[in-house]
Amino acid sequence: MSKTITTPNWTTVIKPKTGWFDINLRELWRYRDLIMLFVKRDFTAVYKQTILGPLWFVFQPLFSTLVFTVIFGNVARIPTDGVPHALFYLAGIIAWNYFASCLDKTSDTFYANAGMFGKVYFPRLSVPLSIVITNLITLAIQFAVFGAFLLFYYFKGAGISLHWSAVFLPFLILQMAALGLGTGIIVSSLTTRYRDFKYLLSFGIQLWMYASPVVYPLSQVPEKWRTVYLINPMASVIETFKFMFLGVGGVNFGEYSIGLAVTLVLLATGIILFSRIEKTFMDTI
Repeated sequence: MSKTITTPNWTTVIKPKTGWFDINLRELWRYRDLIMLFVKRDFTAVYKQTILGPLWFVFQPLFSTLVFTVIFGNVARIPTDGVPHALFYLAGIIAWNYFASCLDKTSDTFYANAGMFGKVYFPRLSVPLSIVITNLITLAIQFAVFGAFLLFYYFKGAGISLHWSAVFLPFLILQMAALGLGTGIIVSSLTTRYRDFKYLLSFGIQLWMYASPVVYPLSQVPEKWRTVYLINPMASVIETFKFMFLGVGGVNFGEYSIGLAVTLVLLATGIILFSRIEKTFMDTI
């Protein structure tokens, strides 16, 4: 008596990836619950076993602002376009911190998660995406601190003004996230073969910060170098952020589009590299 062989109804079929741009956005959406688990894990891991907990997210920008005010404001006397030093530096710091944190933490994606990547399948891009989302929580906390400073100086008559373009803040944050993600996964992909990039990263982030208008306004950059300077996407992002909430500085649409174009190129390059490296990194790591 013959038996009928039934074929199981598979819910997921894992296929080899061969293209240059093998990123399945629909699959990432299906794994959104996993991404949120990563977000919860990463956020709690930052302040776990600390006394002050999430207050560290507040103290870090405040301490940096104090140091910058003393060194660059009182000692070096670098102008801040008429904005109180503390407010000027804090605006630059919280914008820079979000980008730098995304870049730094996503740059170690492959090495930090090699054990997990080698045991179970899930979209590898879920990990750096969760880092970008986690850092949004930190940004929200630090932005609340900035808002308190903004109100204090406003009622003190500091001469600052909120511009209507502040409604585009989500777009600005999206660009910072895209830039941090793209640059971070480029470094992560390259470090699977060349560990030197990881060691150079912290030094590179520091240099990048001083090449951005965090401690000085864009008005201090010579006009003849301005276009070259704005190839750095964070230059236009930080300057636009200050213009939105402080009413000083700012770039026109043409100048802003330079940094936006560079951001999109870096993001596309990072995704392509990440897509290629994730297929073979377990053999070379």
